[in-house]
Amino acid sequence: MRMQNEVAIVTGAASGIGQEVSVQFAKEGAKVVLVDLNSCEKTIELLGEADYLECLGDIRDPDFVKAVVNRTIEKFDEVHVLVNNAGTCSRLDLEDMTLEMWERDLDTNLKATFLFTQAVIFPHMKEARYGRIVNISSVSGLNGGVVSGGDEKNGRSGPAYAASKGGVIALTKWVAKEVGKYGITCNSVAPGATATAITAGVPYDTSNQVIDRMGEPSDIANAVLYFASKEASYTTSQILKVDGGVSIG
Repeated sequence: MRMQNEVAIVTGAASGIGQEVSVQFAKEGAKVVLVDLNSCEKTIELLGEADYLECLGDIRDPDFVKAVVNRTIEKFDEVHVLVNNAGTCSRLDLEDMTLEMWERDLDTNLKATFLFTQAVIFPHMKEARYGRIVNISSVSGLNGGVVSGGDEKNGRSGPAYAASKGGVIALTKWVAKEVGKYGITCNSVAPGATATAITAGVPYDTSNQVIDRMGEPSDIANAVLYFASKEASYTTSQILKVDGGVSIG
C-alpha cells in the first residue's frame, strides 16, 4: 500500500488517464478527491471501498479551485498529492487557430495547473513539509506536436496545445526549484499518443515508434504513481516521456 491514508487530488478524474490514476491510487490506499466538469460516477464505481470526495466544476475558475482545496481539507484534514491531469486539445493549425480555442487550451492546461498548484502548496503542503505535485504534460510540449494521420492540414495537436503543455513543463521545473526546501517535489509525465477521449476518432500511425501501439491510460498512471509515492523522495523537476519511444531521434 504505497499511498496508505494519503490524500490525493486528481483533476480530470471522470475518464481516461485521470480515472486510471484515481483507481490506482485507491488500490494503493489513498483517499481520492475526484475533480471534473462531468460526473465521476464511473470512476466511483471502480474505487471499491476507497474513501473519496467528488468535486464537479470548472478548473479554470479560481473560486472553484479554492473550494476544492477547502473541501478536501474539511473532509480529510490534509492533502499530500496533486495530479494536474485535466486537459483539452484543439487540432486547428496556426492559420485556422481562433482566439477562443487558444484561450481554452491555455486556460485548461496551464492556468488550471498553476491555480491548483498554488492552492495546495500554500499553505497546506508548505506547513506539512511534504507534498507531491505531478503534472501531466505531453511530448507535444517538447517537440511541437504529435503528428497523427487523417487531415494533413490539422493532423497534429495544435499550437495552443503544444504551447500550453510546453508551459506546464516550464512551470514544473520552476515550481520544483521553489518548493524543494519544503519537502515538496514537482514532476511531470509527458505522454505520447494515448487512447483517451482526446485521441478518440483520430488515426495514429505508430509504426514509427519503437513500441508499435497506442499508449493506454494505465501506462501513464504507472508513471504518475511512482512520482506520487514516497519512493520518489529524491526525484524532482523531471519530465518522464511515456511515449512508446516516438521521441527517440
